[in-house]
Amino acid sequence: METKREKFVRIVEARTNKIIDMIRLLGNCANRANYDYTEEDVQKIFSALDKEIKAAKLKYACEDFGEEKFKL
Repeated sequence: METKREKFVRIVEARTNKIIDMIRLLGNCANRANYDYTEEDVQKIFSALDKEIKAAKLKYACEDFGEEKFKL
């Protein structure tokens, strides 16, 4: 039987490596010999990535995943 920790490690390692591979593939699109893009395109790409990374980090920082509890 796999523990919660073992399951977490197995899944997170696979997903993180998949994301790293995809980021490396995205970097290949920087080759101007093959692609035409603007600085605005680059800003949009990395803005979207930054937004998603920040959202993922927040999920790890909050046990309630963004559901604030009311207190007086």
